[in-house]
Amino acid sequence: MVGRRRRRDEPGEVVDVRCGRGRCVHGRCVHGCCGGHGSIQPPADRHGGRTSSEGTGMDARASRADAEREADVEGRARADGDEAWLLGFDGFDPETEGRREALCTLGNGYWGTRGAAPECAADAVHYPGTYLAGVYNPLHTDLGEHSRDDEHMVNAPNWLPLGFRIAGGEWFRPGSPDVLDYRQELDLRRGVLTRFVRIRDLAGRTSMVTSRRFVSQAAPHLAVLETTFEAVDWSGTVTVRSGVDGRVANRNVVADALLAAGHLVTRSTEQVTIDTVLLQMETTRSGVHIAMAARTRAYAGDRPLTPERRFERDPAGWVAQEFDLPLEPGHPVRVEKTVAVSTSRDRAVLSAPAAVTTWLERAGDPAELLAAHEREWEGLWDEFAVSLQSGDHQALALNLNTFHVLQTLAGVDADLDAGVPARGLSGEGYRGHVFWDEAFVYPILTLRRPDLSRALLGYRYRRLNEARAAARAAGRTGAMFPWQSGIDGREVTPAELFNPRSGRWLPDNSYRQRHVGLAIAYSVWKYYQATGDADFLVHQGAELILEIARFFASLAIHDQAADRYDIDEVMGPDEFHDGPPGVPGAGLRNNTYTNVLTAWVLGRAVETVALLAGRNCRPLWNRLRLRPDEVDGWERISRRMRVVFHSDGVPSQFDGYEDLPEFDWAGYRERYGDIGRLDLILEAEGDSTNNYRLSKQADVLMLLYLFSAEELREQLEALGYELSPEAVVRTVDFYGARSTHGSTLSNVVHSWVEARRDRERSWQFLGRALASDLADIQGDTTHEGIHLGAMAGSVDMVLRCYSGLEIRDDVLWLHPVLPAELDQVAFSINYRDQPIRLELTRTTLRLRLRAGGAAPIVVRVEGREAVLSPGETRDFPLGD
Repeated sequence: MVGRRRRRDEPGEVVDVRCGRGRCVHGRCVHGCCGGHGSIQPPADRHGGRTSSEGTGMDARASRADAEREADVEGRARADGDEAWLLGFDGFDPETEGRREALCTLGNGYWGTRGAAPECAADAVHYPGTYLAGVYNPLHTDLGEHSRDDEHMVNAPNWLPLGFRIAGGEWFRPGSPDVLDYRQELDLRRGVLTRFVRIRDLAGRTSMVTSRRFVSQAAPHLAVLETTFEAVDWSGTVTVRSGVDGRVANRNVVADALLAAGHLVTRSTEQVTIDTVLLQMETTRSGVHIAMAARTRAYAGDRPLTPERRFERDPAGWVAQEFDLPLEPGHPVRVEKTVAVSTSRDRAVLSAPAAVTTWLERAGDPAELLAAHEREWEGLWDEFAVSLQSGDHQALALNLNTFHVLQTLAGVDADLDAGVPARGLSGEGYRGHVFWDEAFVYPILTLRRPDLSRALLGYRYRRLNEARAAARAAGRTGAMFPWQSGIDGREVTPAELFNPRSGRWLPDNSYRQRHVGLAIAYSVWKYYQATGDADFLVHQGAELILEIARFFASLAIHDQAADRYDIDEVMGPDEFHDGPPGVPGAGLRNNTYTNVLTAWVLGRAVETVALLAGRNCRPLWNRLRLRPDEVDGWERISRRMRVVFHSDGVPSQFDGYEDLPEFDWAGYRERYGDIGRLDLILEAEGDSTNNYRLSKQADVLMLLYLFSAEELREQLEALGYELSPEAVVRTVDFYGARSTHGSTLSNVVHSWVEARRDRERSWQFLGRALASDLADIQGDTTHEGIHLGAMAGSVDMVLRCYSGLEIRDDVLWLHPVLPAELDQVAFSINYRDQPIRLELTRTTLRLRLRAGGAAPIVVRVEGREAVLSPGETRDFPLGD
């Protein structure tokens, strides 16, 4: 499994590396999970079994409460293979701890917490970050000539602290030489992170400590950390300190090390009951009030323990309780820490501190909370799991990527004002901002849980007025959405970025990526196509599409001589070109991706107006106040946008791209190895990526990701251009050879565009996309947070690309093509309120429609059209 390391074993010890508890001492397993003699068996407690020799912890009690359901989960886990659902790390490795913490993040859409050790504060190894969706704060940094204001997703108080020391010794640290065994397991099926530790101190005392945690999917404001202590060969006391730490800062990103980082100030610290402490903090400028309360209880079996508690506090933002618990061999004790969080952004609460204390008073014990949490995850996996017959590593990566998308977004609803942060809720990369990455996330949500896509698009709709104001300030009409968005929808793209290679601050002109608005309009329209939700169009979607159309129409400059429209001073998705050679920051003329998508969006705007004609939309029309000739103008521009082509028929990335010299790819790879960030490498050499034919990621090829080749050809023909099948192949070859793939999204797009032409190459790109964070392919970036767009995009490859699934003209199109490495795929979708199970092999596509009251649907499989009704199953034979 990932991250496996050799353990420090005592002479004569027999250790079974496959045992989940991994605690085999002198040839006999103290838990019986290895058959008593180190035989290889799965651990009994992975799916709700005993947690110790007298286990009555949350898993065991949850099993007794719902044994039949747990047995079913066990059976399915064995059938599917644990390897695809358990992410395990053996040994403690300081060098990879940051990556492990990000990968083992637990969340529920409302908040997320990195998989950090509960004994450790932030330092050079550990970073126990906790993030609340939508909670941002701007700070001013005085850097002399580079003074600046930056908005960050706030690192909230750390609820994990639960330290311990054995028999009055030193407080435990994961890197201590006393550690004999150290293993972490993230159970993706259940959303539970477990850690097994065996230690032996200088006095020869051997102890075992098992902790497990979850952030509740059933109760969005609650989280649980349960820790079991067991003395193997000694009697005495264990001292426990349980607290909440608000003495935190935003220090997760190396590139932001020079920026101000203290976002929180303390409001109060208190002990509200004998077992509960409360911490109140507030963000310095956005004024978000955060309350976090922790209830800590101890048990010996089912018997509550009542230790004397010592209350600790620090005015800087620390509150805790410390107490001693008796230990003796064969009699473990269990510490249950239940935490509640609320903010002043929450609805229907008296106040944040009143809410958390009330929720803790009413919260059940961890076993009850776990059972409810597992039921929620079971439902999510029923909707989102993708079954594939391939290697265990691919199945694990697919499940892990799906897991992170779900725990970042599955809890978002209309009451939670949150968007799609590019790094999820697992770190501070990109400062927690919302980019265009959401366009890679919506498809897998809309096809299963369209309510989630609608709620997340609401984040953009609520910021529409800010986008209108930005357009007016730029002398334009409509709505100009920012490249990076945060708490209120203003442009929060940093004005400068620091190049560690040169030690210089560089202008960051990526705010010119206006295409983010086009991606929003695209996602709105695709949501409508998948759901037929006209109510959404009336109340939010149409206003977004039409105001974005207005903005891009105002960007279009009419060339009367050629009767063509041009768009100037923008950047495409490439990001390595922000202007012509010698004119950095000036923007580019006629970026093909921007121009083609502009024409498409304007066409959809015209269609939207026609769709809503005759409906009761008076409030919408009153807000928009369309001019009499405005829609006609959109239609005209949609048919006359200019697209620049190379001499061989390849669409040019922008006007002038063909004139740029080729780059010395071999020489730079030999000198630098990883050239993903050529912009920083060349700047340090006094050169610029503006001067060459290269790209950071897919740009023109993004059009073949958003549209099928047939759709793109039709769109270009409507503009008066021809794109032959041979030109499509040349286009893929040309840009594929000139990309550094410096973005994790690039592997998704290139996998997609290669799927119909070179299946082996497509699978190779998909492998990289699946492993973007699991293998940290960008080189030590995952510790700053997972890459949510690439994770979702890799799942979408299997879901839509290999099944050839499209939704066009009220028809579900399917044109499957499996790579050689993939024999079978199965997943579920929800199309027009009709749940459908798709089972795909090389020879057959089977569609199973759930019985119910949905309307019949029209499907087209490899050109053959059929109408299917609820409850029907239909097999479609597939050609080679």
